[in-house]
Amino acid sequence: MSIEILRRNTPNSGIPNILMILRIFIIDNLSFAPIKLNSHAEFWNFESLFHEMGLMAGLNFSGYIFDLDGTIYLGEKLISGARETIEKLKSLSKRIVYLSNKPLQTREDYAAKLTRLGIKTDPAEVINSSLVMSHWLSKQAPGATIYVIGEPPLIGEMVQAGFCISEKAGEIQYVIASFDRTFDYRKLNIALQAIRKGARFVATNPDRTCPVEGGEIPDCAAMIGAIEGATGKKVETVVGKPSDIMIQVAVELMGLNPRNCLLVGDRLETDMVMGQKAGMATALVLTGVTTREVLKKSDFQPDYIWESVTEIIK
Repeated sequence: MSIEILRRNTPNSGIPNILMILRIFIIDNLSFAPIKLNSHAEFWNFESLFHEMGLMAGLNFSGYIFDLDGTIYLGEKLISGARETIEKLKSLSKRIVYLSNKPLQTREDYAAKLTRLGIKTDPAEVINSSLVMSHWLSKQAPGATIYVIGEPPLIGEMVQAGFCISEKAGEIQYVIASFDRTFDYRKLNIALQAIRKGARFVATNPDRTCPVEGGEIPDCAAMIGAIEGATGKKVETVVGKPSDIMIQVAVELMGLNPRNCLLVGDRLETDMVMGQKAGMATALVLTGVTTREVLKKSDFQPDYIWESVTEIIK
């Protein structure tokens, strides 16, 4: 539909018709330049009309996919206004899913943490890289023998999914690299020997660092880098953000078309890239690792740039 058609189908007194037509345009994520609509709205442009309608970008989606670390909370503290934002979205019957690349807790742990911090959450609303890894590898090599460079929650997820854990290089079919705060030379050597004997090399997530209150700590990319440096082989598959594997799980859980969803996160290289690849609108929040200075230097620009998630409901 063109602007000319919009004008022809908009009677001078038909403001409700204008609103109905504009709502169609908003849902289709089309852009508008200021124009004169008719004599009744001579000095309006589309942006101001959106404000009058209460249909600005933040509330104009059916589903919302939120990163956790740096977006909803930092460490043990909620981002200011995050609880009110989620409550508002739920009151409007929006679908919500939380994504985390961090495999340090189970989905039940994440849900319990969010609930404890003030956002009532069901484990089914949480998708982390541990769950995605177990689902993906169950399709690729069910019951395989694996070596996990990771912490107990990830190991438990893989065992529950029917995989065998081994440290014997000749038995290992897959080496899984993950965020591991106990990573050491011994683990690196087991991975090296296994991969030299033919084991496949995969990982949960590509994040270089994990935001915490007061700064950042090394994340899975540090383990991936060490293994790649020792073996001379690149990681074959990374299932977490920005992988299509993870976003597909989220979309299926919500039962929505990606174009009706908004992905909100704090990282350009994972959250924003993943959303764009999936055909979603993307919103970068500046409460995590990405600063305006970093954003200015980036070739990738998200659809929206917000100080925090609270701008969704403003």
